[in-house]
Amino acid sequence: MGWGTLITRRLKVFSLALFVYFDYKAVQKRVQWVSAVKKNAIWAKTHERNARRVLNLMIELEGLWVKMGQYLSTRADVLPEPYIEVLKQLQDSLPPRPLEEVCGTIEKELGKPMRQLFATFDVDPLATASIAQVHRATLEDGREVVVKVQHDGIKEIILEDLKNAKSLIEWIAWAEPQYDFNPMIDEWCKEAPKELDFNHEAENTRTVSKNLSRKTEGGSGSVSSDVDVLIPEIIQSTEKILILEYMDGIRLHDNDSLEEYGVDKKRLVEEITRAYAHQIYIDGFFNGDPHPGNFLVSKEPPHKPILLDFGLTKRISQSMKQALAKMFLSCAEGDQVALLSAFAEMGLKLRVDMPQQSMEIASIFFRQSTTATEAKENIKALNEQRERNAKALQEKMKLNKKEVKHFNPVDAFPGDAIIFMRVLNLLRGLSASLNVRIVYLDIMRPFAESTLLGSMTRGPSTNSEWIYDSPVNSEVESKLRSLLLEMGSDKILGLQVCAYKDGKVIIDTAAGTLGKYDPRPVQPDSLFPVFSVTKGITAGMVHWLVDQGKLKYEETVADIWPKFGTNKKELIKVHHLLNHTSGLHNALGDVVKTDPMSVCDWEEMLDQIAKSTPETEPGSSQIYHYLSFGWLCGGLIEHASGRKFQEILEEAIVHPLHIEGELYVGIPPV
Repeated sequence: MGWGTLITRRLKVFSLALFVYFDYKAVQKRVQWVSAVKKNAIWAKTHERNARRVLNLMIELEGLWVKMGQYLSTRADVLPEPYIEVLKQLQDSLPPRPLEEVCGTIEKELGKPMRQLFATFDVDPLATASIAQVHRATLEDGREVVVKVQHDGIKEIILEDLKNAKSLIEWIAWAEPQYDFNPMIDEWCKEAPKELDFNHEAENTRTVSKNLSRKTEGGSGSVSSDVDVLIPEIIQSTEKILILEYMDGIRLHDNDSLEEYGVDKKRLVEEITRAYAHQIYIDGFFNGDPHPGNFLVSKEPPHKPILLDFGLTKRISQSMKQALAKMFLSCAEGDQVALLSAFAEMGLKLRVDMPQQSMEIASIFFRQSTTATEAKENIKALNEQRERNAKALQEKMKLNKKEVKHFNPVDAFPGDAIIFMRVLNLLRGLSASLNVRIVYLDIMRPFAESTLLGSMTRGPSTNSEWIYDSPVNSEVESKLRSLLLEMGSDKILGLQVCAYKDGKVIIDTAAGTLGKYDPRPVQPDSLFPVFSVTKGITAGMVHWLVDQGKLKYEETVADIWPKFGTNKKELIKVHHLLNHTSGLHNALGDVVKTDPMSVCDWEEMLDQIAKSTPETEPGSSQIYHYLSFGWLCGGLIEHASGRKFQEILEEAIVHPLHIEGELYVGIPPV
């Protein structure tokens, strides 16, 4: 391929990109002045004409652009419907390459004329894809096979297209910073060239087939559902030729045939998802390109999925496999601490500490799939979530709207995770294109648990270091540790025990792990939220202020804390807070459900408690203030003393008891 052709391809790509970009910008301005009905019609026409422009160029250029179009055509869950309908054509065969070119490549690669290689060779291809063309044939020994033949000169085209795609992505990130796909294209540039060596694909196919055919064992026993898929046997391979077993099947986009054969499409997608869960979480070796063209469905009941094309296959380390499993399970459990731990283990670095938003973003990849008919609502929900996250980021970082647009909260994104997320996106697109809904959490969870729990040390039977290695301070501590070993991990997840006698430490024991899906060991200085353990301390500080003459039990809280005196709280007195009769027993419950990490923001919680409304008349009912007690008394303490909570804690309790550095309410200062 000459320089003229290379330059022409690049010019065509960027010319179309600019044309489409300015078309959308113009429409954005135009629809500001029209009714909602007209606005929807204008956008529909805009999407359709630009989708056709993109399709026409992809077909003309072929190569990488066809593969990209195939990927986009599966994203019915996020792309406008006109794009899906138009780009879906790329899932069908492209115009075939000349038979002379195909036969020439076969004879050159295998070193024999066609008549000596095959008893029969179908002139018409089964399919023509972005990199290769597939023909049905019969070997001399009678075996039916398919012959995959790489397009002549495609290697140079793909490598050039990757450069163009990289430049295009960089330009998009510059023009619209919120759409920065550089990490994805960087990983694709690294992995895509591997697809051009069919020896590599042959070995990958054998490995995946072997992996999926064995029974899976893990820390929680065998995975409940065996993987039931078919993978063609590899017969022969060279760099540009792949000969494999022929399997008669139905293409996923052939809906009429799927209906005719009675294929259960929901079960089909679930089985494919199980196969990928096995590849990712159990094997650490998975196909990174599960678009619809890489699957068939066997015509014979029970209509098993047939997995094809393992050119883009990713191997991940044991530590990455466990980190991905932890990320998945932390999303399932809503465990933000474990999620951030998983991010760190993956090598994903954030520039800002926003656990709630991190959980929302990560959970997107594992959410229940939507059907194509629900795509519009799904896109709307994702856009709304993006706006909420941008607003939270703006408030957190004190940025203006322009700065938020250009701020990237991710400092480093590991390539392994990018391919993993691409697979999840393609699987979601697969279910959307087949118009079925599946729950990924339910399907993938057993595989993730098998991997993570199998790698975690859960007790003395598997790890003599289950109890943290620290000195034994007394005979009673020795007995305690023996009891813990006897009880084992079936009854204990993780714990810390510390006891003093006559001013001396007699017990300082830590054991177990930090969480169900967090294998880090509990250490003597591990932090745990204890909540009600500090109620006595907090109440004691209020009593201390009374002794100091700073407070009176009969005093109205609003007189001390003016912002508190709203929403029917004007009559609440100090003693109502102490004896759980203020009526604010459920205050903050909804706040914490909406944003669990808000409990880490002291000032925000004080503001929320000041805005709350009592459910009962002050003094009328004694109901345990399970969640609100600390902030009620804490706000009272700060406003009565004019000082910070920790300062009063140290003066009233820490210094008199000589326990400096031992007692904090909140996270200790670094």
